[in-house]
Amino acid sequence: MLLTIDVGNTNITLGVFDHDKLAGTFRMTTKLPRTSDEYGLTICGILEHRDVVPKDIDAVIIASVVPDIMHSLGNGIIKYLKVKPLIVSAGIKTGIRIVTENPKEIGPDRIVDAVAGYEICGGPVIVVDFGTATTYDLIGPNGTFEAGITAPGIETAGRSLWGGAAMLPAIEIKKPQSILAKETISSMQAGLVYGAIGQTEYIIEKIKEESGYQNAVVVATGGLGKIIAQETDSIDEYRPDLTLEGLRLIYNKNRK
Repeated sequence: MLLTIDVGNTNITLGVFDHDKLAGTFRMTTKLPRTSDEYGLTICGILEHRDVVPKDIDAVIIASVVPDIMHSLGNGIIKYLKVKPLIVSAGIKTGIRIVTENPKEIGPDRIVDAVAGYEICGGPVIVVDFGTATTYDLIGPNGTFEAGITAPGIETAGRSLWGGAAMLPAIEIKKPQSILAKETISSMQAGLVYGAIGQTEYIIEKIKEESGYQNAVVVATGGLGKIIAQETDSIDEYRPDLTLEGLRLIYNKNRK
């Protein structure tokens, strides 16, 4: 079985694949400091709780945008799962050719999403990931990573809003019944959600206009992506496990 691990700035998302089938997913908090033993024991405990025997994991692949935890995480996997993880980094086979000005600046998570979007939908494809940041990546007809746009994530914008204004409370991010809000909480929800919808539609429109790829498929992922995907015709498909699928595809390309 293959364990795929996506280390984001907020959460660590893990997926277990039995051949090509995703057998289960679970999450851990990224910002909580952990030793290698804590990582190993936590991962094994979660696997066992999901009826996955840790010794059945015979391969691990990781994409991380948080370098500081990689030493402990990697060692925890080696010690407790007895597997040396494959790390998504420069030199790994992806099937995607990056043609931006500085390819090394493209994060591993975006490369993984690009691989999944291109393999599943073909090209051209626009991959939108609603995470800590909201990213829009354009992959051309021949599998070239041509451009990427980065905006504040919905939750990141929300935390900035209530963290920077003493009178505004922390709220649940969801679509309110109406944009015509009449009290504080729904007014904040309206601004965050409808603002994200508007941003999404405009950026996708501009990407298609300037690239000339008017027929580009748009696929979205990320925790809050479902809220936005349900409210706009600009997104063709929402895949919550796109990044995990991309990790599986990259592992298969690099399997000896």
